[in-house]
Amino acid sequence: MKYKARQIAAGDDGPNMTPMLDIVFILLIFFIVTAVFLDEKAINLASLPDNNPPCDCGETIQVYVDADNKVAVENKPTELRNVSFAVESLLAEKPNASIVLSAHYNAHLDPIVRVKDQMTLSGRKAVLKIVKD
Repeated sequence: MKYKARQIAAGDDGPNMTPMLDIVFILLIFFIVTAVFLDEKAINLASLPDNNPPCDCGETIQVYVDADNKVAVENKPTELRNVSFAVESLLAEKPNASIVLSAHYNAHLDPIVRVKDQMTLSGRKAVLKIVKD
């Protein structure tokens, strides 16, 4: 009995953790090297200075989001989900028109982003303008 107690106390220090630490560091390096960093896109919400004239791009199609988050295309109230259809029908009449997305300063970001996304998905570029009045 005494011999077994001495043998356990003297020789058994527990499992060797060195190989497990090596594997953890190798996995850590692997995940750092293979990590994909997203290129996040953002919308420039800086308002235009008052002394600059509005976009002189020829014909334009105005999309407006008011302070109550209601959307209008060329001053006609439009459902948020139908904005791209309304813009496409106007582009059939004015094929070279540029799209100007005007948003009231107090409008929520959600309808602005939805309209901007609809324009992007339909292959159109919309210029964003924040209006403070």
